[in-house]
Amino acid sequence: MGTTQEPGDGPRPLGVGMVGYAFMGAAHSQGWRTVGRVFDLPLRPVLAAVCGRDGQAVRAAADRLGWAAAETDWRALIARDDVDVVDICTPGDSHAEIAVAALEAGKHVLCEKPLANTVDEAEAMVEAAERARGRGQLAMTGFNYRRVPATALARRMVEEGRLGALRHVRVSYLQDWLVDPDFPLTWRLKKEYAGSGALGDLGAHAVDLAQYLAGEPLAGVSALTETFVRERPVLEGASAGLAAGGGGSGRGPVTVDDAALFTARFASGALGSFEATRFATGRKNALRIELNGEKGSLAFDLERLNELSFHDHTEPGVTAGFRRILVTEPDHPYLEAWWPPGHGLGYEHTFVHQARDLVRAVAAGRQPEPSFAEGLRVQRVLAAVEESALKNSVYTPIPV
Repeated sequence: MGTTQEPGDGPRPLGVGMVGYAFMGAAHSQGWRTVGRVFDLPLRPVLAAVCGRDGQAVRAAADRLGWAAAETDWRALIARDDVDVVDICTPGDSHAEIAVAALEAGKHVLCEKPLANTVDEAEAMVEAAERARGRGQLAMTGFNYRRVPATALARRMVEEGRLGALRHVRVSYLQDWLVDPDFPLTWRLKKEYAGSGALGDLGAHAVDLAQYLAGEPLAGVSALTETFVRERPVLEGASAGLAAGGGGSGRGPVTVDDAALFTARFASGALGSFEATRFATGRKNALRIELNGEKGSLAFDLERLNELSFHDHTEPGVTAGFRRILVTEPDHPYLEAWWPPGHGLGYEHTFVHQARDLVRAVAAGRQPEPSFAEGLRVQRVLAAVEESALKNSVYTPIPV
């Protein structure tokens, strides 16, 4: 599989094919284009082909984003001999079908979060990944916020026992791009395409980051959800990222949540609180997480993503307090290949780091993280939140 080369030509090529080319497709393309120019890699990523349904638009995207070829059928992309990795950046309703087909065709798979729209779909993807693992194919879920150097450092500090026994985790992910009631009815507002609203879009990140940093799963939740604007103008223009070209004269129903709020219990007994909304006026991409333990606390704010706040509760009270760690040193996670200390990174670098980790895992034949099984764990939390909200916030256990 993939392009052959003569000995001595450098790392063997790793052909990448991507399905979808909008907001996430552009971010993933940035990662694939950049990773081999920054990190020393055992394989050389090659942007072989990108796929989308609109032939003219996908060819323009291929030229703009750096892909060598364009396809209009994802099955044709999977069948290409020059594609070793299939990167799925489509709405959630197609994740399972594409991922399972790609794995069965002998490809590695990277799939954007949330893993699927339903637990059943996510379970089928995990089963396919387990079968493929025996044949040497690997599958990874795209939770890019694990790849912020500050959150990776936080995970390292928790593993080292710097917080001691965990007591609290509180997470909020706040945006405001749906505040206008005349914002059009894009695919993200339709359950058949998106699965859920703020819950799956933002809450999935919050849940994964909480479980990742805590190093343990959530055991149960008690939840509320709400849809504040229940009808919106039917989309007539184009939709890209979190923007849309305009609505038509008619209106259609919004079939997903606008906001989700839930409390949770971790397996250890630690307590969690979570909020995800796209109606927090003035908040653009405000992901905040704080962990409190018996020995200390850690806090991270995505809008200050080069910083980590740490309180060491073992220090004398007269000098103790939260201190800012500027996470730009070469011995911080991922920073060995970037700029001198103090020169910060940005959102796009998380996708470069994601590509780095996947390439290295493929070369080593090692399961990349987060796995599809971890994506399924998040999907089960999302399903429990929806079930709890439908039952007037009754506490709902999460299946192991």
